[in-house]
Amino acid sequence: MSEAGERIRVGRVSGVYGVRGWVRIFSETEPRDAITGFPRLWMKQAEGWRLVEIESGRAHGPGVVIRFAGVADRDAAYGLMGAELAIEREWLPPAEEGEYYWADLQGLSVEHGDGTPLGTVTGFMETGANDVMVVSGERERLIPWVQGPYILEVDLEGGRIRVDWDPEY
Repeated sequence: MSEAGERIRVGRVSGVYGVRGWVRIFSETEPRDAITGFPRLWMKQAEGWRLVEIESGRAHGPGVVIRFAGVADRDAAYGLMGAELAIEREWLPPAEEGEYYWADLQGLSVEHGDGTPLGTVTGFMETGANDVMVVSGERERLIPWVQGPYILEVDLEGGRIRVDWDPEY
């Protein structure tokens, strides 16, 4: 990979686990332990990006633990603290019809059904009931990701999402 933009952030190393080189992972995948299904990950530390092999990984309580190849003890694991983890976009399977990866929606313009611009997608939040799209423009808007009532159309090629959302909210 030559461009950092081709990578999708999937988590970060948040702590150490045990004495044999395991690390705790804050996973941004759904489900959380899906991050362990990749045989390797891109890891970013101060010196830049490098490809690392996953030796083993599993869900552990509400989180995830992973052991990377070449990380044999707790001291080596401490050296990974705070490292960002990413995958290449092409490692993901195609999305089902009518479903989208959040990473593919980031940066799309958002407009009301009548064409009024509302801003661009800058993130998503999980709320339990449904996901919420964060739209930043002249102000920030939180729009429920509910296709039909609120999300009218997603045009990936055109780079826009049409919504039924009062521009005043």
